[in-house]
Amino acid sequence: MRLFVGLDVSLAKIAICAISEHGRIVREAQVASEPEALLRWIGEQDGSIAAIGLEAGPLSQWLHRGLTEAGQPVVLMETRQVKGALKAMPIKTDRRDAEGIARLLHLGWFRPVHCKSVSAQEVRALLGARKAVQQSFIALELSLRGLLRNFGLKVGAISRGRFEHRIRELAAGNPMLEDATEPMLRARVSLRQELAGLERRVRQLAHEDPVCHRLMSMPGIGPVVALTYRSAVDDPARFTSSKKVGPWVGLTPSRNQSGERDVSGGITKAGDVNLRRALCQAATVMMHRGRSTWLRSWAVQVARRRGAKRAMVALARRISVILHRMWVDGTSFRSEIRVPHMA
Repeated sequence: MRLFVGLDVSLAKIAICAISEHGRIVREAQVASEPEALLRWIGEQDGSIAAIGLEAGPLSQWLHRGLTEAGQPVVLMETRQVKGALKAMPIKTDRRDAEGIARLLHLGWFRPVHCKSVSAQEVRALLGARKAVQQSFIALELSLRGLLRNFGLKVGAISRGRFEHRIRELAAGNPMLEDATEPMLRARVSLRQELAGLERRVRQLAHEDPVCHRLMSMPGIGPVVALTYRSAVDDPARFTSSKKVGPWVGLTPSRNQSGERDVSGGITKAGDVNLRRALCQAATVMMHRGRSTWLRSWAVQVARRRGAKRAMVALARRISVILHRMWVDGTSFRSEIRVPHMA
């Protein structure tokens, strides 16, 4: 008997549902969220495991890797599609979610997701740490500005280097304000040092990696964007065509067609939000501050016809396609040669 196993993963427990090839529930269980516990449960089953499915999530990459190394036929399932299918269930529990995932796996109605390599996950962890420290640093500065603004003390536009001096200058003479701002300023100094260290590490990684070094030959692509792109794509061979990268990132228009109605909406926003944001930032830099290239000229023409916002999205999509082709071909960006039009 062939079994299709659905896993609903949470932080502490995994709900398991195994159905037969005829769609009958064979066994349900709950184990700890550990690959070893899953493998022990799988080893106790009588039938052969046809497939194991789990929804892509925070723990899924780790569990997928552990099961794959043990030789199990495990597949990651696209989150949006799984959630859309499970919404049809009137009662939502972990047990029912596991059953729904098992039935989607049995029917074959799912979209597989690439499981990133360990090195790609490590780079993403470093980029995530940098972003978290950067956001904390900015939030602390805004809090200091807001704290002083309540007393009519305005920091104004000032460089990062003079920010600390300006805060102390405004708080001088008020013991309560000095007691309130000093700990925040010390925390700001610490965050700034840690952020500078993470920035150096990111630049070092990008310059040491030959793929990132090649990607950075395009204007507007810096170390952060290059590393974000490399770690998100991970394996360029999983795209049969470079044109498929744009829809995968979620930079293509959505469409809602039924009968006589056919509406094209905004971009789908599918895929990696961090990569999509990085590509849009690179497109903005290229349009407004980048050197003159055929790609920038093309974006300027689109902006004249369709507006700056649409041109930025179109440029971001085209950048994603060109970066993939540069990666596959092992070539650098050539600013003076126009390549054929890409959708």
